[in-house]
Amino acid sequence: MMYILVTYVVAATMTSFAPSFNLILASRFVQGVGLGVFALCFSLAREQFPRKLVPRAQGVISAVQLSGGALGLLGGAVITNDFGWQGNYHIAVPIIAVLTTLIYFVVRESPNKKPGVSLDYVGSAWLGASLIAIVLGLSEGTSWGWTSAPVLGLLVAGPVAMVPLALYERRVAEPVLDLKLLRQRNVMVANLLIISFGLVSGIAFQALVYALELPSPSGFGIGITDVGLYLLPLIVIVLPVAIGVGAAIPKYGVKPFLYIGSILVTIGFLMLSTYTSPIQIEVYLMVYAFGGGMVTVSIQNLLVLSIAKSEMSLGTSLNTAFRYVGQTLGAPAAGAILSTFVAGYSVSGHILSLPTRAAFQYCFYVSVVAFVAVGLLSIFAREVIGKNQGEGHGT
Repeated sequence: MMYILVTYVVAATMTSFAPSFNLILASRFVQGVGLGVFALCFSLAREQFPRKLVPRAQGVISAVQLSGGALGLLGGAVITNDFGWQGNYHIAVPIIAVLTTLIYFVVRESPNKKPGVSLDYVGSAWLGASLIAIVLGLSEGTSWGWTSAPVLGLLVAGPVAMVPLALYERRVAEPVLDLKLLRQRNVMVANLLIISFGLVSGIAFQALVYALELPSPSGFGIGITDVGLYLLPLIVIVLPVAIGVGAAIPKYGVKPFLYIGSILVTIGFLMLSTYTSPIQIEVYLMVYAFGGGMVTVSIQNLLVLSIAKSEMSLGTSLNTAFRYVGQTLGAPAAGAILSTFVAGYSVSGHILSLPTRAAFQYCFYVSVVAFVAVGLLSIFAREVIGKNQGEGHGT
């Protein structure tokens, strides 16, 4: 964790003072290591707490993770408006430096260290290249053409490249893509759930931000600061819900909250598909926030309570990676939908090509279908805690 945070601080500092876009791009690439902190937090919580307190700890971490993203959008918008985008980094870097110091002195080291293990650099690079191909293909589909050779080549090459990767990883002592671990029922279900949740989140929130920011009649023409205010329900609702669900899981189990959360999120997206005003978006987001908080905490507990402590770091790292893969795929997927279903609108005397109302509806309909799949996938998980522990489809 110290290595990650120190690297992140250095990269963030470079970004804040970068004189060119290429250097910003390079330093932002390095900043990506910071996402590994969440996996380590989930892993340490599982190792350091008794089993019955693990859900509560995971609930707190999940609550902070979810609400922090929404709060960051609002805070970042205010800071950018007043001090420029670099101001976000100038404020964040000292805070992260203080947290890094606290971690050094306060957080206990994991008892499950593997000092002789070498990192799987080849597998990591291979997996990253495969995912980049898929994301690039989705991102450029509209501008390059969905049937163009580059786009089709990227969308085919990305998944195909993972086949030889899987064969290679079977021969690696400590693979980044541990197929034996991934084949465990609850691990497989948790990863499929989190990549679906990430995909849905990426699609829905990309659509929401555009719906609020784009000029009328396509959107509502709201500034980025006000957009952050309309997303405040995510902070107000998710924080107590995630903590409360974490406290209730030891008694009732994980699966009931997966089912209830999936239903609420599905209803929330159906409601969002009917919005006619920003206030309605804000209200409908509350329904999503209730369900999303339940689902996130449940998925995390399903994972960490299903695998051995010695495999915790790898298991949580893969799950975190799958979450961000889903989110990364969700943004270009939403962009592809919004840029495909467009119409010409007259805005301030100019004709602009903007997404139609139907385009935003399609984004939410796709999210609904994905979350119905989440609910169905939950059936195949084995309960890991509570009075029905061990029960699951086929058991």
